[in-house]
Amino acid sequence: MQLQINATTRPPANNRALRRGGQIPATVYGHKGSESISIALDAKEATTLLREATINNTMIVVNVTDGDFKGKTLLREVQNHPYKNSIYHLSFFAIEAQSKIEVDIPLHFVGVPVGVKVGGGSVDTIKNYVRVSCAPSNIPESFEIDITPLEIGKGVHVSEINYPEGVKPVTESTALVVTILKK
Repeated sequence: MQLQINATTRPPANNRALRRGGQIPATVYGHKGSESISIALDAKEATTLLREATINNTMIVVNVTDGDFKGKTLLREVQNHPYKNSIYHLSFFAIEAQSKIEVDIPLHFVGVPVGVKVGGGSVDTIKNYVRVSCAPSNIPESFEIDITPLEIGKGVHVSEINYPEGVKPVTESTALVVTILKK
């Protein structure tokens, strides 16, 4: 999934005044080494973006309308106000210059295992995501794992997941992601 948001550059001024004006301070870093760009986002657009975006997983095109940056980023951090239900600050990581990045990809388990249906066991989910290394343009949405053939005492390891070409697991390959336990 790839989303897009427009932004404007912001001076290192009073962020409270910015928030009162319906904007949210944000930062884009990683596009020129250690340099970063301070930007401001429309609060309504940012709230809509966060409904669809996942931290460290969703590709977002940030377009700084009055600056020199337009590029693909990953949402790295969302800071919320401590007691108000509002966004306080966003951080984006520019990935255009990166040949490979590490991201957490969610796991979706499908089917009812034989060990549950016949043996009366239970599904023990150990990991809900797996960390992978891949090109920014090759980030998978999720991995679907069929657990139907699993019997009691059996499980699925990180190494047994089907990865698309160019996607390599960073998580330890012998780690279990799901297993079937005897009740």
